[in-house]
Amino acid sequence: MAVSMDALNHDMTLSTPPEAHLAMPEQDLSAQPNAKKTTNPFLCFIARILTFGGTIALSVYAGYQMYHIISIAEVTRLQWAFLTLFIITFTWIALTACSAITGLLLPANRLKSKPSDIINTRTALVMPVYNEDPAATCAALFAMADSLAKRNHAEHFEIFILSDSTDPKVWIRETAAVDLLQQQLSGTMPVWYRRRYVNTDKKSGNVADFVKRWGNRYDHMVVLDADSLIAADTLITLVREMQADNDCGLIQTLPVLYAGKSWFARMQQFAGMTYGPVIGNAVSAWQGNDGNYWGHNAIIRIPAFAASAGLPHLPGTRPFGGNIQSHDFVEAALMRRVGWAVRMLPGLPGSWEESPPTVLDAAVRDRRWAQGNIQHLAVLPTKGLRWPNRLHMLIGVMSYMASPIWLAMMFVGLLISSQIASQQFDYFSDGVQLFPNWPVFDSQRMIALFIVTMGVLLLPKIIGLLRGFFLKPIRQSQNPVQLVISFLVELMLSVLVAPIFMLLHCSHIWQIFRGKDSGWSEQQRNNQSVPWKTLLRFHWLHTLAGISLFALLYWLQSVLLYWLMPVYLGLMISLPLSKFLSSNWASTFFCRMGVLRTREEACPIEEITTRNKAEAEIRLSIDTLTFDQLLATPERLLAHQRMTVIKPILRRGYPDMTLAAASMKIEQANTLDEAYSWMTKTELQAALSDNALLSQLSNLYHKGVRRTPVVTLGTCELMD
Repeated sequence: MAVSMDALNHDMTLSTPPEAHLAMPEQDLSAQPNAKKTTNPFLCFIARILTFGGTIALSVYAGYQMYHIISIAEVTRLQWAFLTLFIITFTWIALTACSAITGLLLPANRLKSKPSDIINTRTALVMPVYNEDPAATCAALFAMADSLAKRNHAEHFEIFILSDSTDPKVWIRETAAVDLLQQQLSGTMPVWYRRRYVNTDKKSGNVADFVKRWGNRYDHMVVLDADSLIAADTLITLVREMQADNDCGLIQTLPVLYAGKSWFARMQQFAGMTYGPVIGNAVSAWQGNDGNYWGHNAIIRIPAFAASAGLPHLPGTRPFGGNIQSHDFVEAALMRRVGWAVRMLPGLPGSWEESPPTVLDAAVRDRRWAQGNIQHLAVLPTKGLRWPNRLHMLIGVMSYMASPIWLAMMFVGLLISSQIASQQFDYFSDGVQLFPNWPVFDSQRMIALFIVTMGVLLLPKIIGLLRGFFLKPIRQSQNPVQLVISFLVELMLSVLVAPIFMLLHCSHIWQIFRGKDSGWSEQQRNNQSVPWKTLLRFHWLHTLAGISLFALLYWLQSVLLYWLMPVYLGLMISLPLSKFLSSNWASTFFCRMGVLRTREEACPIEEITTRNKAEAEIRLSIDTLTFDQLLATPERLLAHQRMTVIKPILRRGYPDMTLAAASMKIEQANTLDEAYSWMTKTELQAALSDNALLSQLSNLYHKGVRRTPVVTLGTCELMD
């Protein structure tokens, strides 16, 4: 697609380019599609044998050993239940261990392109946002554009921000940040902005709306999250890969976690840096062209996506019916269903994202992810799906179902221990014998199996640690001693946090199967101190569960008191542990000493440095922006009005009641204070979306002087 001069000299009075419609039909999941054939490399077959063959072999061995441990005496129903749950749980950890071995032995997908200019293409850097921090999002986009310009490739890219923001305070700062970004990149790269009036189908609907309205303008889109950052060289390589492989529809990078300051964020960043490439290489090796998509930091061929990935609504009601929440897995599967290759390039550096800063923030995100993954059970029967794509979905389901299975196994084990503790043994039978009938079990075999299980569980981490001694990115951040200390700190914290997330995931699954919808909550990306009161409300049940488990095991005098120590200890200290993990001061201090430090913190990276500097400058300009300042400053008001959304045409007799209410309140108000005090949050948002009402609010501002710094807005407080 030829790039015209309007890409560089676009009209700054427009917030979006001319529409270039592209059909994106809704896919029929019950019909077999026509698919072109694409093959996988031979090494992909070998990787699948190693990964899944090894998993089956290890699981059979562990199940056999456990059966002989419990079958010395008569096997009861409880013991059969325990054996079944053990095999399922062991298979789950064996899959990760065998994947790590595969990733160590076999190479991942490699680049197909050669260094060359990217010509006759146009790629959109698409960033969907929903009540995000506009300074952070626009700073990341500026850093990417600035780096591309330094490499003389900016003319092949355009920025497109897709907003679904519903918070009035966030939105006025969002439009101000976008206006500033457009000014900074004027003559370098076009910056387009569109906010939807109705948030149909959330993020997937946001992206689909973009494809339908402007898809024919672009060859590719690089889909970003609000916390995404991709290096210019990586973006250029992704476009080259698409040009080199006409059968490829999607290429997923392996994002690295960065920018976290809390203990919780740093332990995830270290784990991602050290263990992530091991699993990433393995997944890339065995999936071949049957890859997956994680919803961001990936390049997509837009015509292929539009023709094959239009998502239908699932039958039934939420949380199982309705729009598909974890859309990315399904979109990748639908593209692969018709023959487009979906690949991962884990060895391609320069792809970053942020992690939740606290346990509470991770729990909120996991609740939404859990519902989306469980919903995939309704997608599995789709005709034409390739088995690796079905497996991706099942792995996603298992990543949350593993917790209730683990909890059930512990519960059955406690019942067996209680049964043994309370059982009256007949130590001497009626016959003549010299020795009593002691209750026995094969302790030697049990200890051996425990060692094997721990080895399988820790194997991916150990492989990651050993590789870290030789990998340049890790050696740049830590010396061998620092690396070992970081490994032990991350391991200890992960062990303590694991039972907390076990109960959290069990709660999520319980809510989902009861029919409770997760909703669409905005994500907290900036670390803020969590009050003790909030932590107490969140962790009191975890603490009670830990104390109860300890008391029961102590009363039973069970050997499980020692085996389950990490479980009940992590739960008992969940409240102070969560507070500690959310803190910055200690983690920053130890990071300076090399503990849990990442390469991004040890070595300056161009895009990250530029992003941080740009964020500070944008924040100074917009963070204190108030409604008064918006109405009082003609330039800001005009910029906001330019980015207001075109409202949908409504049927006669079905007016927009929110907009109508806002209009009536503004017309009847004598002062701006009065108008604010009458309007709800949604009514103010509607007024900010209507240029005529904005003008009326501006007139009210200029008629009088505001007297109160804080205005109560229905149930919402606006700080001005």
